[in-house]
Amino acid sequence: MIRRASVLAYGLVAYALFLGVLLYTVGFLAGVGVPKDVDDGPAGPAWRAVLVDLSLLGAFAVQHSVMARPWFKRWWTRMVPPAIERSTYVLAASLVVALLLWQWRPLPDQVWSAEATWARALLWAGYALGWGVLLLSTFLIGHFDLFGLRQVLARAGDRRYTEPGFREPLLYRLVRHPLMVGFLIAFWVTPDMSAGRLLFAAAATGYIIVAVRLEEHDLRRQLGEPYERYLARTPRFVPRPRAVARRQRHARQAG
Repeated sequence: MIRRASVLAYGLVAYALFLGVLLYTVGFLAGVGVPKDVDDGPAGPAWRAVLVDLSLLGAFAVQHSVMARPWFKRWWTRMVPPAIERSTYVLAASLVVALLLWQWRPLPDQVWSAEATWARALLWAGYALGWGVLLLSTFLIGHFDLFGLRQVLARAGDRRYTEPGFREPLLYRLVRHPLMVGFLIAFWVTPDMSAGRLLFAAAATGYIIVAVRLEEHDLRRQLGEPYERYLARTPRFVPRPRAVARRQRHARQAG
């Protein structure tokens, strides 16, 4: 009983930290409601800021990619209970992002700034839309599985945990990675783009392009032909109008 309670507490702490870091990141990039944002921090030479910031982003990329690989999970679960494998991944990712937010060095030179009130309002709406798409995407594929809560709840209740099967809900019928599309929108849609935020957005975009290819390679091996067919008919990031129309037609026919 004590061990199951400890597993549950561990998962809840990891999830709470994730939520805190996510909310701080929203404010960090927007420059709203946080003590330190993307354009705050100790001043210094631009080359040093670029070096530090790229190192921080690189640390996240390595942690996020390596711990997501099947071979690492097989090795890691020899040392940690499978019930907390996902929570440990979430905890590690949250700590690395927290370090990035804490140690980020500013490059405040302005790249662009929208002056018209309507343009700023439209861009802020786009920024909020990006985070909304991201959050909705996590719930469509199993938010509480994605962040390890269902795993620890199953262990606490002494139940067997079963991973969700392959599905194509809503946004996943339009693009293969709507969660990453949400990130991309949030990173790039802003009324005020500084050099530091541009560096963040460009480096994060490069990582996303690489990361989804690694993920798709793993899913090909794991899911086989059904995923191959999904790859063939569904674009990676940008919906194809013909594909959308075809899916709508098939849905009407099925109804």
